[in-house]
Amino acid sequence: MKMEKMNDYASELEKTCLENDNISPRLFEEYGVNQGLRDENGKGVLTGLTNISKIVSSKIVDNQKVSCDGELWYRGYRVEDLIHHLDEDEFGYEKIAFLLLAGKMPNRQEEAEFKKMIGESRTLPTNFTRDVIMKAPSEDVMNSMTRSILTLASYDKRAKDTSISNSLRQCIQLISEFPLLAVYGYNAYNHYEKNDSMFIHHPDKKLSTAENLLMMMRPDKKYTVTEAKVLDTALILHMEHGGGNNSTFTTRVVTSSGSDTYSTMAAAMSSLKGPKHGGANIKVMEMMDDIRKHVKDYSDEEEIDAYLRKIVDKEAFDKKGLIYGMGHAVYSISDPRERVFKGYVKKLAEEKQRQKDLQLYENIEKLAPKIIAEKRHIYKGVSPNVDFYSGFVYDMLGIPVELYTAMFAVARVVGWSAHRIEELICTDKIIRPAYMSVMEEKSL
Repeated sequence: MKMEKMNDYASELEKTCLENDNISPRLFEEYGVNQGLRDENGKGVLTGLTNISKIVSSKIVDNQKVSCDGELWYRGYRVEDLIHHLDEDEFGYEKIAFLLLAGKMPNRQEEAEFKKMIGESRTLPTNFTRDVIMKAPSEDVMNSMTRSILTLASYDKRAKDTSISNSLRQCIQLISEFPLLAVYGYNAYNHYEKNDSMFIHHPDKKLSTAENLLMMMRPDKKYTVTEAKVLDTALILHMEHGGGNNSTFTTRVVTSSGSDTYSTMAAAMSSLKGPKHGGANIKVMEMMDDIRKHVKDYSDEEEIDAYLRKIVDKEAFDKKGLIYGMGHAVYSISDPRERVFKGYVKKLAEEKQRQKDLQLYENIEKLAPKIIAEKRHIYKGVSPNVDFYSGFVYDMLGIPVELYTAMFAVARVVGWSAHRIEELICTDKIIRPAYMSVMEEKSL
């Protein structure tokens, strides 16, 4: 009854808020305010400098800006080179995490020491899983993880110490613990809320992050090298994406206030869980499920084309007119992460005998850009982004939908950590942008 009354009250109050909180779009133009910190062409407003990563979507040719195949660089290395330089059965998450944190490629001894540190730190305080994670299971694994991150501060005697060395120690511990927080958070929900069997597998210090994730998620602990390699690649590709994405910018904003590592990472998690950011691959999967229901022949391009046009015309799926997984705020001709990932997706599809589903994805990838260009008059180039295939990969790996965004977090905590350290080292100024008041003055 109390909740019903509060809902009724909030509904009434909403009407008043809509009247008084509405700011005319004309004022944003008049005062030159870039909503979402983007200019009229969608380019991000320059708010900082970073030496951690670089995104390239265009180049200057004959004094003209020309779109190009997208590039993603980690500490001076193209991400595809980092991945292709790995041996066929080598897992690179830990090595590249060191690169992003330290700014240099580790030598063999440094890599071995870092992997050992990650392995030994991959543990939670005594009874933490029982007393914290299992006490309040939630379908929203990101919320469960965020609560756990903040609670971990209670177990750290130096939680408020923001020195570089202590912040590094905390970041490395959280990088190590995130897989446990994600998997155990889901397992608790799966048992208590979905009435399924409960199992908690302890991580193996000798296994990579990708191997541990698969081992801890599966009742029989079994996985193939291909499965682990594809997941490792996904983690590397999601690890970092410049300082301007929403959750990384949040990391830098909160760090600049002098806040501790746990609060900073919790804030980044809250940003990432938004459907406009880390939850995008879930929308792709929902859309694909809908397409499968309405398209009978996955090889029939005409049938697929007709249904995609209905989606863009807001006649099908969620009626928002979006083909999810297509297009990116920065990249136009291609997303380098998608280009790299697709080869591994094919290998996994063959192993899982999901070639038919892959054919559907590839036909959508072929047809959607043309339809979007025609219907939306977007001619700068529209290409699939990394989210287009990542949900398909997680599905083939048997990862539940509730863990999709959490897998993103397991990867991106490395980038957040690198940006937190860079912010601490490079500046002691709090990030404080200006807002202009357009309030009307009144008299009582």
